[in-house]
Amino acid sequence: MDTISPAALSSGWTPDSWRARPIRQVPSYPNPDKLAAMEARLARFPPLVFAGEARNLKAHLARAARGQAFVLQGGDCAESFGDFTANIIRDTFRVLLQMSVVLTFGGAMPVVKLGRMAGQFAKPRSSETESQGGVTLPSYRGDIINGPEFSEAARIPDPSRMEFAYFQSAGTLNLLRAFASGGYADLHEVHRWNLDFVEKSPLAAKYRELSSRIDETLGFMAACGLTSADTPQIRETDFYTSHEALLLPYEQALTRIDSTSGDHYACSAHFLWIGDRTRQPDGAHVEFMRGIKNPIGIKVGPSLGVDELLRLMDLLDPQNEPGRLTLISRMGAAKVGEALPPLLRAVKRAGRQPVWLCDAMHGNGITTAAKVKTRRFDDILAELRGFFDAHEAEGTIAGGAHLEMTGRNVTECVGGARGLSEDDLGARYETFCDPRLNAEQSLELAFYLAEELKSRRASKAAA
Repeated sequence: MDTISPAALSSGWTPDSWRARPIRQVPSYPNPDKLAAMEARLARFPPLVFAGEARNLKAHLARAARGQAFVLQGGDCAESFGDFTANIIRDTFRVLLQMSVVLTFGGAMPVVKLGRMAGQFAKPRSSETESQGGVTLPSYRGDIINGPEFSEAARIPDPSRMEFAYFQSAGTLNLLRAFASGGYADLHEVHRWNLDFVEKSPLAAKYRELSSRIDETLGFMAACGLTSADTPQIRETDFYTSHEALLLPYEQALTRIDSTSGDHYACSAHFLWIGDRTRQPDGAHVEFMRGIKNPIGIKVGPSLGVDELLRLMDLLDPQNEPGRLTLISRMGAAKVGEALPPLLRAVKRAGRQPVWLCDAMHGNGITTAAKVKTRRFDDILAELRGFFDAHEAEGTIAGGAHLEMTGRNVTECVGGARGLSEDDLGARYETFCDPRLNAEQSLELAFYLAEELKSRRASKAAA
């Protein structure tokens, strides 16, 4: 393991100082020696991401905090070992690219692309156990911890799963980097995909106007000599990875000292966040996250009060560094209008300018009469609109959106242009955790958001 940097020691932080703090959402491994051996093994592995990449992302996020960029964070609720294929990775990456092109045009600003990919294997649970047919077993906590199958053997936490998660993340990152820099992200190709989507959508007339304007813009750029052949910005893109920092033994094992700055970076992903269930100021997760130099996030739910939020910001971002801290609001459509404005006002009064994202998924879950978890497309859209309304009213900046989505045509969320109903959920309901927007619903949402950004930009210009 790397030695401790002087800066970390002066703050009383070490990569393992979280172990002395109370911790929640932690699995109970039956064999501590096996866990320790796996942590030591992972600590010898190469980093998955590099400190310089994390610093680049931090600079992009600083621009988003100033209203000069828009953040699109999206991907699976929880990645699965069984869904590790090139096509699945490609399809999610492709939809995120398609969404970002639409949002770039609508917002007239660059889009920071941040995938919930290459590490989103652990999930917090509301209950330690689950029961089926009179049998009670430990809850499924994500493939990095135990298996989704409802059996006693599958639900035993297994440290060897961390090594599998590491190598699957490495393979995913390798493919994402190839897609981002090898021509697959060419702006003209992405636009052609969007044109194909528009023609097949029931709302084709609504989307066609925006797509036509993008087409004209690309034609103008080509006439000016800006083509894929000689302009890397058209052919390539920056793409970053993120996940919830839930399994701290894994995160500590992949923490390294950057040889350039001497600072500690969590090298499992470019961006990590603390969930709504693990954001206790005196808790282990906050303690770990305060010492790493990656850009980081906090989920901000309706139970988080002003005083606790400001305390968390002081702990996690004491220097008020641009791009360091992202606050991910997840209030629910029914609560965002009431719960979010007091937090926006308090953060603004404190002289803080974090990135504000809207997680329009986690506060909008419902369970059908058939006991199937789903989300309504209209609720997701309503929370996003409420998020933008609150920022506009408070004079703060709505920095982006955080979405659980996939590039596949699953049937897990109801609504959207095709009007998926509860009766349709059984067709392709594939998630082991929370329901995701499918590829078409994700693109619909991007077109709605683009129009929202465009109209609000026009309103400001006219004021």
